[in-house]
Amino acid sequence: MAEWPPEPPVPMPEGRVVHVKGRGELFVRDTGGDGPPILLLHGWMFSADLNFWRTYAPLAEAGNRVLAIDHRGHGRGIRTHVPFRLGDCAADAAGLIRQLDLGPVDVVGYSMGGPVAQLMARDHPDTVAGLILCATSTQWKDLRQRALWSSLAIIRLFLGLAPDVIWQRGLRLVGFPDSPITTWTTSELTRGSAVDLAEAGHELQGYDSRPWIGDLDVPAAVIVTARDAGVPPGHQRELARLLDAPAFEVDGDHGAAISKAREFNATLIEALAHVRTAAPATAAA
Repeated sequence: MAEWPPEPPVPMPEGRVVHVKGRGELFVRDTGGDGPPILLLHGWMFSADLNFWRTYAPLAEAGNRVLAIDHRGHGRGIRTHVPFRLGDCAADAAGLIRQLDLGPVDVVGYSMGGPVAQLMARDHPDTVAGLILCATSTQWKDLRQRALWSSLAIIRLFLGLAPDVIWQRGLRLVGFPDSPITTWTTSELTRGSAVDLAEAGHELQGYDSRPWIGDLDVPAAVIVTARDAGVPPGHQRELARLLDAPAFEVDGDHGAAISKAREFNATLIEALAHVRTAAPATAAA
């Protein structure tokens, strides 16, 4: 079997550790530059790099300063003895924005990053200028979703205790042959804390922002992954309705940021432009 070093498939933005007082040390990707800042919040079980490696460059080339963090227990994210909580992830992200003195920024939340972004806008409104919520929902409470996410949490806990070879075999089973990219993907997946990620899956099952999501006073847009088996498209459209936000559709599954990268990135840039256009009117109101 061929062997490859676990190198990223594309050049990544500069990575650094930022100490946020009272929160800990956060691993941050940052393209730098003078463009308007945008913060990317990744999904469950992934790192920022795994979720957004095909998104960093298009956003930066569109003139943005792109930042992304690894959530607690994910990738290079904070490790603590405190149980994983979505609210802590939101506080970490808000603390980073304050630490870097960036003022309110546009926040992109993908999958689990969606609830984190929602909580960030609710609990730390001084840090959020606009929301773009992708492949996500207000809740994961229906029986099919609970069964899916529970089973994934159990599988992830098991795999976290197993060697890299099991990740490689698992990727082969779902159609990803051995390659430099899957070697890198495997190495990234093993960075996460199995216990934290299992707890994150449990947190998602209990999350429900429907009672308060409509009270958020921030420009927003929703990107619907129209063939999503993990987060039903109907739930994604309900999120847009509750936010009174436009829904932009991508003809892809839950991994559309990777599998449909060209379409997803174009849609994300369009949604971002809408949010920024809406921001002055919202502020004036």
